[in-house]
Amino acid sequence: MAKIIIKNDVLELFLYMWDSIAQRQKISESILFEVADHKDMKYLYDDDFSKDSLRKVLSAISNRELLNNITKKESRFWSNNMWMLEDMEFTNSMIKPVKQLNLDDLRDKLSKDEYEVIFIPGHIDEYYIDGNKLVINYFKIMTDMFDNTPARIGDKPLKEYIEEKLLSI
Repeated sequence: MAKIIIKNDVLELFLYMWDSIAQRQKISESILFEVADHKDMKYLYDDDFSKDSLRKVLSAISNRELLNNITKKESRFWSNNMWMLEDMEFTNSMIKPVKQLNLDDLRDKLSKDEYEVIFIPGHIDEYYIDGNKLVINYFKIMTDMFDNTPARIGDKPLKEYIEEKLLSI
């Protein structure tokens, strides 16, 4: 029977930052470095979006500054983070299904010994697969605060989406 580890510690860091920024508190540079250096954030980094890009965008948001000469990925990351700041109740409604996610019923369907499902705030890509790791862009989760429909990614319920991706590993 497979072991499935759900990791949302990066989301917890971002939730702290979003809440602090929404309350007009300044985010320290050490927090920005901690987030940028987190091992699960590496999936976002390439020639168009680096650790420096992440720090630059989050610093601009924290300081309420505009960004100039940014890449498409930096722009999307900025927009996604600003979206979270618009309504913290909505942000919490998106995080809730991640925190309550239970994938135990999928364990018998999987062939490897261990899997990781990692949630990170991303930019463009919906997900990444790295060995036994499924990395999901948190910003792709859709919820409706006004009804009880399950969280979705695209046209699939979150759990079904994860199952499909894990089975493809």
